[in-house]
Amino acid sequence: MGTDRLDEVLDAAYDCLTRYGVRRTTMDDIAATMGVSRSAVYQYVRGKDDAFRRLAARLHTRALERARRAADDPDAPCAERVRGVLAAKHDLVVELSGPSPHTAELLDTKARLFGGICASFTADLRRLLIRLFGEAGTAPGVEPAEAADICIALVIGLESVEDGRALFGPAADALLTGLLGAPAAVG
Repeated sequence: MGTDRLDEVLDAAYDCLTRYGVRRTTMDDIAATMGVSRSAVYQYVRGKDDAFRRLAARLHTRALERARRAADDPDAPCAERVRGVLAAKHDLVVELSGPSPHTAELLDTKARLFGGICASFTADLRRLLIRLFGEAGTAPGVEPAEAADICIALVIGLESVEDGRALFGPAADALLTGLLGAPAAVG
Protein backbone atom coordinates (compact mmCIF):
# COMPACT_ATOMS: atom_id res chain seq x y z
CA MET A 1 0.00 0.00 0.00
CA GLY A 2 2.77 2.44 0.89
CA THR A 3 4.49 2.08 -2.50
CA ASP A 4 1.18 2.50 -4.30
CA ARG A 5 0.50 5.72 -2.43
CA LEU A 6 4.02 6.97 -3.08
CA ASP A 7 3.44 6.30 -6.78
CA GLU A 8 0.20 8.30 -6.53
CA VAL A 9 2.12 11.18 -4.93
CA LEU A 10 4.74 11.07 -7.69
CA ASP A 11 2.06 10.87 -10.37
CA ALA A 12 0.36 13.91 -8.84
CA ALA A 13 3.70 15.73 -8.66
CA TYR A 14 4.22 15.00 -12.36
CA ASP A 15 0.76 16.33 -13.16
CA CYS A 16 1.48 19.51 -11.21
CA LEU A 17 4.89 19.81 -12.87
CA THR A 18 3.28 19.80 -16.30
CA ARG A 19 0.94 22.62 -15.28
CA TYR A 20 3.02 24.82 -13.00
CA GLY A 21 6.67 23.78 -13.07
CA VAL A 22 8.81 22.92 -10.06
CA ARG A 23 9.00 26.41 -8.56
CA ARG A 24 5.30 27.24 -8.71
CA THR A 25 4.02 23.84 -7.53
CA THR A 26 3.09 23.66 -3.86
CA MET A 27 2.38 20.74 -1.57
CA ASP A 28 -1.24 21.93 -1.58
CA ASP A 29 -1.28 21.51 -5.37
CA ILE A 30 0.01 17.95 -5.10
CA ALA A 31 -2.50 17.12 -2.38
CA ALA A 32 -5.40 18.66 -4.32
CA THR A 33 -4.43 16.69 -7.42
CA MET A 34 -4.53 13.51 -5.35
CA GLY A 35 -7.72 14.51 -3.58
CA VAL A 36 -6.14 14.20 -0.14
CA SER A 37 -4.95 16.55 2.58
CA ARG A 38 -1.48 18.05 2.54
CA SER A 39 -0.63 16.12 5.70
CA ALA A 40 -1.47 12.88 3.88
CA VAL A 41 1.12 13.71 1.22
CA TYR A 42 3.72 14.36 3.93
CA GLN A 43 3.36 10.71 4.98
CA TYR A 44 5.17 9.74 1.77
CA VAL A 45 7.49 12.65 0.97
CA ARG A 46 9.28 15.25 3.07
CA GLY A 47 8.19 18.11 0.84
CA LYS A 48 7.83 19.16 -2.76
CA ASP A 49 11.59 19.04 -3.40
CA ASP A 50 11.65 15.45 -2.15
CA ALA A 51 8.63 14.60 -4.33
CA PHE A 52 10.27 16.04 -7.45
CA ARG A 53 13.63 14.44 -6.65
CA ARG A 54 11.91 11.06 -6.27
CA LEU A 55 9.96 11.64 -9.47
CA ALA A 56 13.15 12.41 -11.40
CA ALA A 57 14.81 9.34 -9.89
CA ARG A 58 11.86 7.14 -10.86
CA LEU A 59 11.92 8.33 -14.49
CA HIS A 60 15.70 8.00 -14.81
CA THR A 61 15.63 4.56 -13.15
CA ARG A 62 13.02 3.31 -15.62
CA ALA A 63 15.10 4.59 -18.54
CA LEU A 64 18.23 2.97 -17.10
CA GLU A 65 16.37 -0.34 -16.75
CA ARG A 66 15.42 -0.12 -20.45
CA ALA A 67 19.06 0.58 -21.30
CA ARG A 68 20.28 -2.38 -19.24
CA ARG A 69 17.75 -4.72 -20.87
CA ALA A 70 18.95 -3.59 -24.29
CA ALA A 71 22.62 -3.94 -23.35
CA ASP A 72 22.10 -7.40 -21.88
CA ASP A 73 20.03 -8.87 -24.73
CA PRO A 74 22.03 -12.00 -25.64
CA ASP A 75 20.25 -12.45 -28.97
CA ALA A 76 20.87 -8.96 -30.35
CA PRO A 77 23.94 -7.91 -32.30
CA CYS A 78 26.17 -5.37 -30.60
CA ALA A 79 25.05 -2.45 -32.78
CA GLU A 80 21.43 -3.10 -31.85
CA ARG A 81 22.33 -3.32 -28.16
CA VAL A 82 24.22 -0.01 -28.30
CA ARG A 83 21.35 1.58 -30.18
CA GLY A 84 18.96 0.33 -27.46
CA VAL A 85 21.07 2.00 -24.77
CA LEU A 86 21.11 5.26 -26.71
CA ALA A 87 17.38 5.02 -27.39
CA ALA A 88 16.69 4.73 -23.66
CA LYS A 89 18.36 8.10 -23.07
CA HIS A 90 16.83 9.71 -26.13
CA ASP A 91 13.33 8.39 -25.33
CA LEU A 92 13.54 9.81 -21.80
CA VAL A 93 14.30 13.23 -23.21
CA VAL A 94 11.54 12.97 -25.82
CA GLU A 95 9.10 11.84 -23.13
CA LEU A 96 9.94 14.77 -20.89
CA SER A 97 10.15 17.34 -23.65
CA GLY A 98 6.68 16.78 -25.01
CA PRO A 99 3.82 17.31 -22.60
CA SER A 100 4.86 20.63 -21.13
CA PRO A 101 7.76 23.07 -21.19
CA HIS A 102 8.14 22.38 -17.46
CA THR A 103 8.78 18.63 -17.64
CA ALA A 104 12.22 19.16 -19.15
CA GLU A 105 13.24 20.62 -15.79
CA LEU A 106 13.71 17.02 -14.63
CA LEU A 107 16.60 16.69 -17.12
CA ASP A 108 18.57 19.74 -16.01
CA THR A 109 22.03 18.51 -15.06
CA LYS A 110 22.76 21.87 -13.40
CA ALA A 111 19.62 21.87 -11.25
CA ARG A 112 20.19 21.53 -7.54
CA LEU A 113 17.39 18.98 -7.21
CA PHE A 114 18.12 16.78 -10.22
CA GLY A 115 21.72 17.35 -11.24
CA GLY A 116 23.09 14.36 -9.37
CA ILE A 117 20.37 12.06 -10.69
CA CYS A 118 21.03 13.18 -14.28
CA ALA A 119 24.81 12.87 -13.93
CA SER A 120 24.55 9.43 -12.36
CA PHE A 121 22.21 8.27 -15.13
CA THR A 122 24.62 9.43 -17.83
CA ALA A 123 27.57 7.82 -16.03
CA ASP A 124 25.68 4.51 -15.82
CA LEU A 125 24.87 4.68 -19.54
CA ARG A 126 28.51 5.45 -20.29
CA ARG A 127 29.62 2.35 -18.35
CA LEU A 128 27.14 0.19 -20.28
CA LEU A 129 28.41 1.57 -23.58
CA ILE A 130 32.06 1.09 -22.64
CA ARG A 131 31.31 -2.53 -21.79
CA LEU A 132 29.50 -3.08 -25.10
CA PHE A 133 32.25 -1.49 -27.17
CA GLY A 134 34.84 -3.44 -25.19
CA GLU A 135 33.04 -6.68 -26.09
CA ALA A 136 32.48 -5.82 -29.75
CA GLY A 137 35.65 -3.93 -30.48
CA THR A 138 35.84 -0.54 -32.13
CA ALA A 139 37.31 0.94 -35.27
CA PRO A 140 41.09 1.38 -35.23
CA GLY A 141 42.18 4.37 -33.16
CA VAL A 142 38.95 4.57 -31.13
CA GLU A 143 38.94 3.32 -27.56
CA PRO A 144 35.71 1.96 -26.02
CA ALA A 145 35.49 4.94 -23.64
CA GLU A 146 35.86 7.36 -26.55
CA ALA A 147 33.19 5.49 -28.50
CA ALA A 148 30.87 5.73 -25.49
CA ASP A 149 31.49 9.46 -25.14
CA ILE A 150 30.86 10.01 -28.85
CA CYS A 151 27.56 8.12 -28.63
CA ILE A 152 26.41 10.13 -25.63
CA ALA A 153 27.40 13.35 -27.39
CA LEU A 154 25.32 12.30 -30.39
CA VAL A 155 22.22 11.79 -28.28
CA ILE A 156 22.74 15.06 -26.42
CA GLY A 157 23.07 16.81 -29.76
CA LEU A 158 19.87 15.24 -31.05
CA GLU A 159 18.09 16.37 -27.90
CA SER A 160 18.72 19.96 -28.87
CA VAL A 161 17.22 19.88 -32.36
CA GLU A 162 13.55 19.98 -33.20
CA ASP A 163 13.55 16.90 -35.43
CA GLY A 164 15.89 14.85 -33.23
CA ARG A 165 13.41 11.98 -33.01
CA ALA A 166 13.39 11.58 -36.82
CA LEU A 167 17.18 11.89 -37.00
CA PHE A 168 17.92 9.41 -34.22
CA GLY A 169 17.78 6.23 -36.34
CA PRO A 170 19.90 7.36 -39.28
CA ALA A 171 22.35 9.19 -37.01
CA ALA A 172 22.78 6.18 -34.72
CA ASP A 173 23.23 3.83 -37.68
CA ALA A 174 25.85 6.07 -39.30
CA LEU A 175 27.71 6.58 -36.03
CA LEU A 176 27.72 2.89 -35.15
CA THR A 177 28.94 1.97 -38.62
CA GLY A 178 31.92 4.24 -38.07
CA LEU A 179 32.61 3.26 -34.47
CA LEU A 180 32.29 -0.47 -34.96
CA GLY A 181 34.31 -0.41 -38.18
CA ALA A 182 31.59 -2.31 -40.06
CA PRO A 183 28.05 -1.63 -41.21
CA ALA A 184 25.66 -1.52 -38.27
CA ALA A 185 22.96 -4.08 -38.94
CA VAL A 186 20.14 -2.75 -36.81
CA GLY A 187 16.39 -2.74 -37.30
